[in-house]
Amino acid sequence: MPTYRRTTAVALAAAASSALLLSACTGSNDAGADDDPNARTTLTFWHGWSAPSEVAAIEANIKTFEDKHPGIKVKVVKGITDEKLNQGLRTGGSSAPDVVSSFTTDSVGRFCSSRALTDLGPFLDTSGIDPATTFLPQMARYTEHDGTRCTVPLLGDAYGLYYNKTAFKEAGITAPPRTLSEFDAAVKKLTKAKGDGFERLGFMPLYLGYETTVEHYGGQFGVTYVDAGGKSNTAGDPAVKAMFTWQKKLVDDLGGYQKLNRFRTSLGDEWGAKHPFHTGQVAMQLDGEWRGKMATDAELDFEIGAAPFPVPDDRAADYGKGYLSGTVLGIASNSPRKNAAWELVKYLSTDTDAVVSFANAIHNVPSTMAALKSPKLDNDPLYRTFVDIAQHPKSSHAPSSVNGGAFLLTLQDHAIAYEKGAEKDLDALLKKNDAQVDKDNEQAG
Repeated sequence: MPTYRRTTAVALAAAASSALLLSACTGSNDAGADDDPNARTTLTFWHGWSAPSEVAAIEANIKTFEDKHPGIKVKVVKGITDEKLNQGLRTGGSSAPDVVSSFTTDSVGRFCSSRALTDLGPFLDTSGIDPATTFLPQMARYTEHDGTRCTVPLLGDAYGLYYNKTAFKEAGITAPPRTLSEFDAAVKKLTKAKGDGFERLGFMPLYLGYETTVEHYGGQFGVTYVDAGGKSNTAGDPAVKAMFTWQKKLVDDLGGYQKLNRFRTSLGDEWGAKHPFHTGQVAMQLDGEWRGKMATDAELDFEIGAAPFPVPDDRAADYGKGYLSGTVLGIASNSPRKNAAWELVKYLSTDTDAVVSFANAIHNVPSTMAALKSPKLDNDPLYRTFVDIAQHPKSSHAPSSVNGGAFLLTLQDHAIAYEKGAEKDLDALLKKNDAQVDKDNEQAG
C-alpha cells in the first residue's frame, strides 16, 4: 500500500492539525544533541503504517538496527495519523516520539519552519552524508524547506498510468498514450455508455476522483505555483490555465460534471478489492507504484500494464516524468536523545539493505541512489515502470510552504468549482486563488 494516501478529506484534516502544530510548537531547531549514542537508551518511533505486511517490514528493519546497536532499544508505535503526530511533537513528555515518520510530504514546510523537527544538517555533515548524492535528487528536494533540512526521505511514491490491456485490445489501441491528445482519444474509445451513465469509463478525470488531484496533473504540465518572490502565481503561469482548460474539456466531452460524479459515487473504495480499475469499470487509472501489487493481489481477470502518465502535446519531450511524494523521516526537536535518534534515522534512510528490503516488502520506490541500483531490488515490470518515473530528471513535487499543502487544497477547491461550471471566468478565478493563498500564507507565517 502507498506511503502517502492523499484525498481531499485527509489533506484537509492534515492541514488543520498542522495549523495547530505551527501555532503551539515550542521546540528548537538547534541540533541540541548532547546524549551519548553508545549509552543504553530507549527510543520511541512513531510511524503511520498499519497493514500487517507493512508493520512486519518496518519491524524487521528495527530488529536489525537493534542488533547492530545493542545499547539502543526502539519502542515502535504504529498507525500514527498526522493529527496524533502533531500533538506528540507539540506536547512532548515521556510518551512523546523521538523519531517520527509522516506520509504527508506537503507538511515538510510546516515541520521545518515551525521547528517541530530538528535540523538534520549538522547530523548529515558529521556523518559525511551529502543529501544531493545519497538520496534521489528529486526526493531530496521535497525533504527540505527554505534551506533547512528537517527530514530525509524514507522510500517514495511515483505516479503514472495503469491501463487495462484487454480493453485496449478491444478498442484497437496498440500502445499507452504519450501525449494528452492521444490520451483524450483513448479515453473516448474506451468509454462504454450504459443508459444515462457508463458501463465503463475510459478515465475518471474529476478532481474528486482517486488520485486525480491538481498536483498530480500539475506535475505533467510543469506547474510552478509560485513566483520568484514566493507569491502565489497561478494566474500568471500559463501551465495552470492549460491544465484547467484541458481537464474541463475532457470532463465536458465525457458528459459533464454531474454525469461523471454520479458514476464516481457508485464506485468501490480506493483501498479495497472493488477499486474501479480492479472491477474494469475504469480502463485507465492515474495511480502510484503500489497499485500494481494491489491489482495482482486482487487476481484480476484481465491483463494490466503501466506507463508514465501522458504530457501536454507541447511538452512531448518530457514524457516519462511523473509526480513524486513519499514518506519523510525526522527527529522531534524536543527529544532528549537526538544522537541516538540520528543513528536510527541514518540506518532506516541510508542503509542500502534496509532501504531495499523495505521497498520490496511494501512496494514503494527506494529513496537512495545505491538502493535504486541494487540487484536485490524487485524486478517486476509494473513496479519498475514507477522506479523509472521516479528517476526521470523532470519528475517533481509541489514546492514546500509554511502553510503546508493548504495552497494545493485551495487550488483544488477552485478547480472543482471550474469543472462544475460554477465558476466560468478562469482568469478571475485564478486571481482569486492567488489572493486567497497569499493571505493564508501570510497568516500562517
